[in-house]
Amino acid sequence: MNSSIILYHLFDVADEIDLNVVEAIWTSRNKIASRLRFEKSAPNSISFQNPPVLVELGTHDMEFAGDQYTAVIKARIFDIGVVSLIFHLEVPEDISYEKYQNLTIAVDSLPENVVREYIDAITDTIRPACTKMRISDFDEDFVVYYFKDKLPDWDLAALIMKDKTPLSEETRKDALVNRFSYSKDDVIYLTWDTAIMLDRTGSTDLPDLLEFANAQFLELRYYDDALRKAIDSTYDEIDKATEPGSRGKAKTFRKVRNELMEVMADMSVLTSNVDNALQVTEDVFNARVYARYMYLLRADVWRENINTKLKVLQRCYELLNTEVLMDRFSKKLHLIIGLLAVLAAAAAMWALPEAIIKLITILTWVTSPHPF
Repeated sequence: MNSSIILYHLFDVADEIDLNVVEAIWTSRNKIASRLRFEKSAPNSISFQNPPVLVELGTHDMEFAGDQYTAVIKARIFDIGVVSLIFHLEVPEDISYEKYQNLTIAVDSLPENVVREYIDAITDTIRPACTKMRISDFDEDFVVYYFKDKLPDWDLAALIMKDKTPLSEETRKDALVNRFSYSKDDVIYLTWDTAIMLDRTGSTDLPDLLEFANAQFLELRYYDDALRKAIDSTYDEIDKATEPGSRGKAKTFRKVRNELMEVMADMSVLTSNVDNALQVTEDVFNARVYARYMYLLRADVWRENINTKLKVLQRCYELLNTEVLMDRFSKKLHLIIGLLAVLAAAAAMWALPEAIIKLITILTWVTSPHPF
């Protein structure tokens, strides 16, 4: 059967990661670091803005469904701020359907202490390469059931749904509706968190493509939440500044306005980096798989949420900017009125032409741009 299970657990760890620095760190330790490339695709048919770096982390003995497995562990590091832990399990040739099904259910929950051990080790190692490093609450995981020789005569719908309940024909059909095949030697079935695939060449192009899509999706989720927090913070600051008896409203408005400008600029750049990280152009088959998988993840919904929140922040910025400008105008107006009062008193002592000249000079200075 020649089967394996590939588990992916992706973490948001930074705004950006300098992959050249990551490579330098790994090679300085005499360890292998390689860039992602697709084996079966023609050159330039799939383009990366900055191909992620794959590093090897060794092996780890793990128990699933009562049996021992040795997982080969790797990590793929993306410049958009994502680290993907990859656990590769070889499945025994003579495994029964029942045992395989139990295994698929068991691996759905990787031991948290093992995952944390490896992600902490990775982030400590790549810290010099990270911008605004963090371990956020956002992560994604998915699994690929990989077969190299042939697909077994099993209930694939039950496997992909990780469900032992007897399924109706309608449910079984829906579970396997996202099917793609390029040749007689390959086929893949997709759900949003699971794939069953056959590839007699042993290529990992499709699992790598799904991993990249998950990295993009993870960052969209993180940025959507970051914008939500920015909106909540903006409203809180405005509410505090406009409470009866509060002081420094104009100063607070200027501060919040400047912060919004920075947030919107940062988010525009970061979301653009996510969208442009991978471009599938001439490879029609991979483009279809990628587009369908992003649809299953509802990536467009998250992009729309981000755009809506950016519009809300833009509107807040415009309103705050108007308040700041009105405050500046009000200060200038009060200053002008005060100066006119002084000039009116001085006109009684000065000659009229001289007073007019002084008035023009002062008004010219007052109405020119000056920070307050």
